Amino acid sequence: MTEYRLVAEPPADLDVAATYRWYENEQAGLGLEFLDELRATYDRIADGPFKYQDLRSGIRRALLRRFPYAVYFAVEADVVVVLAAVLLRLDVRAGARHGSPSRHRHGLR
Repeated sequence: MTEYRLVAEPPADLDVAATYRWYENEQAGLGLEFLDELRATYDRIADGPFKYQDLRSGIRRALLRRFPYAVYFAVEADVVVVLAAVLLRLDVRAGARHGSPSRHRHGLR
């Protein structure tokens, strides 16, 4: 069985940092909970990246369980490359406040 190493592209790290700050601003400790959930998702991906559907051209998506975010990634040999971590949906009332630009910057919907 192949062991996969997970590497995040810099824009994905920027998305995660911005999301962490937003959640921490909303409620102390919530940003850390987001990071814990993201780590668990990264672990699930590394344990079996091919369990996730190939959406297009080798790009796959894993959903966070507690937060409305998706991790988009590709597999290159024994490396999983995280391309983006993006907000899936916006609540009409709260979404305007969140204003996550990553969804549009990466062209992922």
